[in-house]
Amino acid sequence: MKAIPLSEGAFSIDKTKVFIPFDKATDDIQKRPTGSLLVEIQPFVVITQQDIIVIDTGLGFYNPDGILQIHQNLINNGINPLDVTKVLLSHLHKDHSGGISVEDKLGGREYFSFLNATYYVNEKELAYGLANENLSYHPNDFKILLHSDKVVLLGEEGLIDGYIKYQMTGAHSPYHCVFWIEEDNQIMFFGGDVAPQLQQMKSRFIAKYDYDGKKCMELRTKWWQQAGEEHWTFLFYHDIKMPMMAL
Repeated sequence: MKAIPLSEGAFSIDKTKVFIPFDKATDDIQKRPTGSLLVEIQPFVVITQQDIIVIDTGLGFYNPDGILQIHQNLINNGINPLDVTKVLLSHLHKDHSGGISVEDKLGGREYFSFLNATYYVNEKELAYGLANENLSYHPNDFKILLHSDKVVLLGEEGLIDGYIKYQMTGAHSPYHCVFWIEEDNQIMFFGGDVAPQLQQMKSRFIAKYDYDGKKCMELRTKWWQQAGEEHWTFLFYHDIKMPMMAL
Protein backbone atom coordinates (compact mmCIF):
# COMPACT_ATOMS: atom_id res chain seq x y z
CA MET A 1 0.00 0.00 0.00
CA LYS A 2 1.30 3.41 -0.99
CA ALA A 3 0.10 6.94 -0.19
CA ILE A 4 1.04 10.02 -2.23
CA PRO A 5 0.25 13.60 -1.18
CA LEU A 6 -1.35 15.69 -3.94
CA SER A 7 -0.49 19.17 -2.73
CA GLU A 8 -2.30 22.08 -4.34
CA GLY A 9 -0.03 24.55 -2.56
CA ALA A 10 -0.01 26.69 0.57
CA PHE A 11 -2.72 29.22 1.28
CA SER A 12 -3.44 31.95 3.79
CA ILE A 13 -7.03 32.06 5.01
CA ASP A 14 -8.75 34.48 7.40
CA LYS A 15 -12.34 34.99 8.58
CA THR A 16 -13.48 35.73 5.02
CA LYS A 17 -12.73 32.07 4.17
CA VAL A 18 -10.97 33.19 0.98
CA PHE A 19 -7.96 31.02 0.13
CA ILE A 20 -5.09 33.28 -0.89
CA PRO A 21 -2.06 31.51 -2.47
CA PHE A 22 1.08 31.80 -0.34
CA ASP A 23 4.56 31.23 -1.72
CA LYS A 24 6.55 29.71 1.12
CA ALA A 25 9.82 30.69 -0.56
CA THR A 26 9.14 34.39 -1.11
CA ASP A 27 6.06 35.62 0.79
CA ASP A 28 6.42 37.20 4.23
CA ILE A 29 4.47 35.21 6.81
CA GLN A 30 4.23 38.32 9.01
CA LYS A 31 2.32 40.30 6.39
CA ARG A 32 -0.78 38.13 6.42
CA PRO A 33 -4.01 39.48 8.02
CA THR A 34 -4.17 39.17 11.82
CA GLY A 35 -5.70 35.88 12.89
CA SER A 36 -5.24 34.18 9.53
CA LEU A 37 -4.10 30.57 9.15
CA LEU A 38 -1.38 29.23 6.90
CA VAL A 39 -2.36 25.82 5.54
CA GLU A 40 -1.47 23.36 2.84
CA ILE A 41 -4.31 22.01 0.70
CA GLN A 42 -3.33 18.40 0.30
CA PRO A 43 -5.59 15.59 -0.89
CA PHE A 44 -4.07 12.12 -1.04
CA VAL A 45 -4.11 9.14 -3.32
CA VAL A 46 -3.73 5.73 -1.71
CA ILE A 47 -2.89 2.78 -3.94
CA THR A 48 -3.93 -0.62 -2.59
CA GLN A 49 -4.09 -4.08 -4.13
CA GLN A 50 -7.66 -3.52 -5.27
CA ASP A 51 -8.20 0.25 -5.47
CA ILE A 52 -6.83 3.64 -6.34
CA ILE A 53 -8.35 5.84 -3.66
CA VAL A 54 -8.52 9.64 -3.60
CA ILE A 55 -9.14 11.15 -0.16
CA ASP A 56 -10.83 14.56 -0.31
CA THR A 57 -10.69 16.56 -3.52
CA GLY A 58 -9.05 19.92 -2.85
CA LEU A 59 -10.19 23.37 -3.91
CA GLY A 60 -11.24 22.52 -7.44
CA PHE A 61 -8.77 25.00 -8.94
CA TYR A 62 -7.48 24.64 -12.50
CA ASN A 63 -3.90 25.03 -13.66
CA PRO A 64 -2.92 27.51 -16.42
CA ASP A 65 -3.54 24.80 -19.04
CA GLY A 66 -7.18 24.43 -17.93
CA ILE A 67 -6.64 21.06 -16.23
CA LEU A 68 -8.17 20.39 -12.83
CA GLN A 69 -5.24 20.62 -10.41
CA ILE A 70 -5.97 17.35 -8.65
CA HIS A 71 -6.04 15.62 -12.05
CA GLN A 72 -2.69 17.17 -12.97
CA ASN A 73 -1.21 16.07 -9.65
CA LEU A 74 -2.31 12.50 -10.30
CA ILE A 75 -0.93 12.59 -13.84
CA ASN A 76 2.38 13.92 -12.50
CA ASN A 77 2.54 10.76 -10.38
CA GLY A 78 1.76 8.43 -13.28
CA ILE A 79 -1.90 7.92 -12.38
CA ASN A 80 -4.74 8.36 -14.86
CA PRO A 81 -7.71 10.07 -13.13
CA LEU A 82 -9.96 7.60 -14.96
CA ASP A 83 -8.31 4.78 -12.97
CA VAL A 84 -9.44 6.16 -9.59
CA THR A 85 -11.95 3.70 -8.14
CA LYS A 86 -12.94 5.32 -4.83
CA VAL A 87 -13.22 8.87 -3.51
CA LEU A 88 -13.48 9.18 0.28
CA LEU A 89 -14.85 12.47 1.62
CA SER A 90 -14.19 13.51 5.20
CA HIS A 91 -16.53 16.52 5.00
CA LEU A 92 -17.76 19.04 2.47
CA HIS A 93 -16.09 22.33 3.35
CA LYS A 94 -15.04 23.99 0.11
CA ASP A 95 -11.33 23.25 0.48
CA HIS A 96 -12.12 19.52 0.66
CA SER A 97 -14.95 19.26 -1.87
CA GLY A 98 -14.05 21.69 -4.65
CA GLY A 99 -12.80 18.92 -6.94
CA ILE A 100 -15.82 16.60 -6.64
CA SER A 101 -17.37 17.80 -9.88
CA VAL A 102 -16.39 19.73 -12.97
CA GLU A 103 -18.45 21.75 -15.39
CA ASP A 104 -18.82 21.08 -19.08
CA LYS A 105 -18.03 24.55 -20.40
CA LEU A 106 -19.97 23.95 -23.62
CA GLY A 107 -23.11 22.36 -22.24
CA GLY A 108 -23.05 23.82 -18.74
CA ARG A 109 -23.61 20.39 -17.17
CA GLU A 110 -21.87 19.19 -14.02
CA TYR A 111 -20.26 15.77 -14.02
CA PHE A 112 -18.09 13.81 -11.62
CA SER A 113 -14.40 14.63 -11.82
CA PHE A 114 -13.55 10.95 -11.30
CA LEU A 115 -15.85 9.27 -13.79
CA ASN A 116 -15.13 5.67 -12.84
CA ALA A 117 -15.05 6.11 -9.06
CA THR A 118 -17.57 5.51 -6.32
CA TYR A 119 -17.88 8.47 -3.94
CA TYR A 120 -18.32 7.90 -0.19
CA VAL A 121 -19.78 10.64 2.00
CA ASN A 122 -21.62 10.75 5.30
CA GLU A 123 -25.36 11.01 4.71
CA LYS A 124 -25.89 13.64 7.41
CA GLU A 125 -22.89 15.70 6.26
CA LEU A 126 -24.32 15.83 2.75
CA ALA A 127 -27.75 16.96 3.99
CA TYR A 128 -26.16 19.52 6.32
CA GLY A 129 -23.89 20.90 3.61
CA LEU A 130 -26.71 21.26 1.10
CA ALA A 131 -28.82 23.13 3.66
CA ASN A 132 -26.05 25.44 4.86
CA GLU A 133 -24.68 27.58 2.07
CA ASN A 134 -22.22 29.82 3.89
CA LEU A 135 -18.56 30.73 3.75
CA SER A 136 -17.47 27.14 4.44
CA TYR A 137 -19.95 25.18 2.30
CA HIS A 138 -20.48 25.75 -1.42
CA PRO A 139 -23.35 23.37 -2.34
CA ASN A 140 -22.83 23.88 -6.07
CA ASP A 141 -19.54 22.01 -5.70
CA PHE A 142 -21.17 18.86 -4.32
CA LYS A 143 -24.89 18.88 -5.16
CA ILE A 144 -24.05 16.26 -7.78
CA LEU A 145 -23.69 13.77 -4.88
CA LEU A 146 -27.44 13.82 -4.30
CA HIS A 147 -29.45 11.03 -5.96
CA SER A 148 -26.53 9.48 -7.84
CA ASP A 149 -25.78 5.79 -8.23
CA LYS A 150 -22.07 6.68 -8.02
CA VAL A 151 -22.48 7.68 -4.36
CA VAL A 152 -22.56 5.58 -1.19
CA LEU A 153 -24.03 7.38 1.82
CA LEU A 154 -22.26 6.45 5.04
CA GLY A 155 -23.71 6.14 8.52
CA GLU A 156 -21.98 6.58 11.87
CA GLU A 157 -19.36 3.86 11.42
CA GLY A 158 -18.65 0.82 9.34
CA LEU A 159 -16.42 -0.98 6.86
CA ILE A 160 -16.02 -0.43 3.11
CA ASP A 161 -15.10 -3.53 1.10
CA GLY A 162 -13.72 -5.21 4.20
CA TYR A 163 -10.62 -3.04 4.64
CA ILE A 164 -11.53 0.66 4.87
CA LYS A 165 -12.94 1.61 8.25
CA TYR A 166 -14.82 4.86 8.69
CA GLN A 167 -16.22 6.70 11.67
CA MET A 168 -18.33 9.82 11.97
CA THR A 169 -16.53 11.90 14.58
CA GLY A 170 -18.14 15.30 14.22
CA ALA A 171 -15.90 17.75 16.11
CA HIS A 172 -14.58 19.85 13.21
CA SER A 173 -17.94 19.95 11.45
CA PRO A 174 -21.10 18.35 12.85
CA TYR A 175 -20.83 15.17 10.73
CA HIS A 176 -17.12 15.01 9.88
CA CYS A 177 -15.72 11.52 9.11
CA VAL A 178 -12.30 9.89 9.39
CA PHE A 179 -10.88 6.82 7.64
CA TRP A 180 -8.48 3.95 8.33
CA ILE A 181 -7.20 1.97 5.34
CA GLU A 182 -5.72 -1.35 6.45
CA GLU A 183 -3.78 -3.74 4.23
CA ASP A 184 -0.88 -6.14 4.81
CA ASN A 185 -0.36 -4.99 8.40
CA GLN A 186 -0.24 -1.33 7.32
CA ILE A 187 -2.70 1.25 8.63
CA MET A 188 -3.11 4.56 6.83
CA PHE A 189 -5.14 7.06 8.88
CA PHE A 190 -6.81 10.15 7.47
CA GLY A 191 -8.19 12.37 10.20
CA GLY A 192 -9.30 15.18 7.91
CA ASP A 193 -9.66 18.46 9.77
CA VAL A 194 -9.87 16.85 13.18
CA ALA A 195 -6.23 15.79 12.75
CA PRO A 196 -4.98 18.19 10.04
CA GLN A 197 -1.40 18.91 11.15
CA LEU A 198 1.38 17.17 13.06
CA GLN A 199 1.83 20.02 15.57
CA GLN A 200 -1.80 19.73 16.64
CA MET A 201 -1.32 16.04 17.45
CA LYS A 202 1.38 16.91 19.97
CA SER A 203 -0.40 19.67 21.89
CA ARG A 204 -3.70 20.17 23.67
CA PHE A 205 -4.74 22.74 21.09
CA ILE A 206 -8.38 23.88 20.97
CA ALA A 207 -9.31 25.80 17.83
CA LYS A 208 -12.10 28.37 17.78
CA TYR A 209 -12.89 27.51 14.16
CA ASP A 210 -13.89 23.92 15.03
CA TYR A 211 -17.52 23.01 15.66
CA ASP A 212 -16.40 21.34 18.91
CA GLY A 213 -12.77 22.22 19.57
CA LYS A 214 -12.59 20.33 22.85
CA LYS A 215 -13.73 17.11 21.19
CA CYS A 216 -11.15 17.61 18.43
CA MET A 217 -8.40 17.91 21.00
CA GLU A 218 -9.60 14.82 22.88
CA LEU A 219 -9.78 12.75 19.70
CA ARG A 220 -6.27 13.80 18.66
CA THR A 221 -4.91 12.80 22.06
CA LYS A 222 -6.62 9.41 21.80
CA TRP A 223 -5.48 8.77 18.23
CA TRP A 224 -1.88 9.79 18.88
CA GLN A 225 -1.59 7.23 21.65
CA GLN A 226 -3.37 4.51 19.67
CA ALA A 227 -1.27 5.24 16.57
CA GLY A 228 1.94 4.71 18.53
CA GLU A 229 0.70 1.35 19.75
CA GLU A 230 -0.61 0.18 16.37
CA HIS A 231 1.94 1.93 14.09
CA TRP A 232 -0.37 4.03 11.97
CA THR A 233 0.75 6.30 9.16
CA PHE A 234 -0.91 9.72 9.48
CA LEU A 235 -1.99 11.61 6.36
CA PHE A 236 -2.11 15.33 7.17
CA TYR A 237 -4.30 17.39 4.84
CA HIS A 238 -3.20 20.85 6.04
CA ASP A 239 0.41 20.40 7.18
CA ILE A 240 2.84 22.82 5.53
CA LYS A 241 5.96 20.72 6.21
CA MET A 242 4.91 17.15 7.05
CA PRO A 243 2.29 15.57 4.75
CA MET A 244 2.76 12.06 6.20
CA MET A 245 4.18 10.54 9.34
CA ALA A 246 4.57 6.87 10.28
CA LEU A 247 4.61 5.89 13.95
